[in-house]
Amino acid sequence: MRAPPQTVTELRSALRRGEITSVAATQAMLDRIVALDNELKSYLTITDELALEQAAAADRRRAQGEDGALLGVPIAVKDIICVAGAPTTAGSKILDGFIPPYDAFVVQKLKEVGAVILGKTNTDEFAMGSSTENSAYFITRNPWDLEHVPGGSSGGSAAAVAAELAYGALGTDTGGSVRQPASFCGVVGLRPTYGRISRWGVVAFASSLDQVGTFGRTVADATALFQAIAGYDRRDSTSLNVPVPDYAAALTGDIRGLRVGVPAEYFVSGIEPEVETAVRAAIAKLEELGAEIHPITLPHTRYALPVYYLIAPAEASANLGRYDGVRYGPRVEGADMIDTVKKTRALFGPEVKRRIMLGTYALSAGYYDAYYGRALKVRTLIKQDFLNAFAQVDVIACPTSPTTAFKVGERADDPISMYLADIFTLSVNLSASCGLSVPCGFDSKGLPIGLQLIGNALQEATILNAAYAYEQATGWHQEKPRIGRG
Repeated sequence: MRAPPQTVTELRSALRRGEITSVAATQAMLDRIVALDNELKSYLTITDELALEQAAAADRRRAQGEDGALLGVPIAVKDIICVAGAPTTAGSKILDGFIPPYDAFVVQKLKEVGAVILGKTNTDEFAMGSSTENSAYFITRNPWDLEHVPGGSSGGSAAAVAAELAYGALGTDTGGSVRQPASFCGVVGLRPTYGRISRWGVVAFASSLDQVGTFGRTVADATALFQAIAGYDRRDSTSLNVPVPDYAAALTGDIRGLRVGVPAEYFVSGIEPEVETAVRAAIAKLEELGAEIHPITLPHTRYALPVYYLIAPAEASANLGRYDGVRYGPRVEGADMIDTVKKTRALFGPEVKRRIMLGTYALSAGYYDAYYGRALKVRTLIKQDFLNAFAQVDVIACPTSPTTAFKVGERADDPISMYLADIFTLSVNLSASCGLSVPCGFDSKGLPIGLQLIGNALQEATILNAAYAYEQATGWHQEKPRIGRG
């Protein structure tokens, strides 16, 4: 069954011309979800009644002369972001049945501009994972090949956008959880600067690393969602109180004179040859479009993985302490209060338990300075690497992931191998930079490959325009996945 063939940009034009209503577009998308998502498993919850109500309201607003980039556009929201009246599980049994009475800041912003929320997408439990296999409910599949993972932790959002089960989607990116699934699923995924988008109403994993991001089938689509949700929020103490530029206007496609840095540390042993070939070809295309290519070095890159897996679990250990069977989700009764808490917390899945234990150990007396404290110092060195690089170049270009999507179950029993899937994305979160993934080719198995473009803090307009220029000069974003094709 085919979805309407428009991107966000094309659907917006059709809505403006009166060729389709938001209700019709939303119903078509809901019908497609019913027809295809039983195979894909990208959604945890379908908010069909809410979606049709919002679509009808959007049509009324349009009839009254209102217009906007996302007015009446159906999108999906990762199930770690609160939507009032809709279940929010964070992919965990410990939040089973939790229905927030409020909207997250980003959902409030989407409702203000008239976007239509189709439902909540699947995620690795508490966003801890790189494959969406860690969801407590079911595994999401890659729409290009159902035997492969969609990436994670925002795999449900990436898969839904790729399979045309949503026009765009929100995810979160703590160590690559928007960019890596975008690469695996052949869509555009943007991770903005830390603090550019409020985290209020987003279930916390690692508070100094978490950031809401956007997915789109094109750069313009991802930009439209980003434009709608960027901004200051006084309820988030880390929110940046700086003006929000017109990101859509920055998509000129002109990158003549753009200085693009290519880090030697991101082209190392372990990267699949087809991935390296595609990414180097993409960098050559940027040069052909007028960019200047410069070799650079990020010398502390090799420390990013161990630093991340000390800081993120430590912060997760603190954040997840609140799930005790008293305030949120189910309560498993025990013999006394301590036994009740123990039995309730046993609802956590194995990966979440692993990270809580790692984090608790790193924060424990006698080990704090040796592990967590030292990791913070090395994080500063990684951040300084990026600052030094951005004194020389405007954008850094490299692979999003060292491989294409791996098979379901292939790395399930090897946590280190799973963690290495994010080796090229972690540093962006540690350095509080911004980054995105844009499709740049396919391997011999027909699986997508992503080009990662990294920018300095608050330089989203620069990386979006570079990605847009590349996208317009190539045709990778026009390819369709196997699921639902025909």
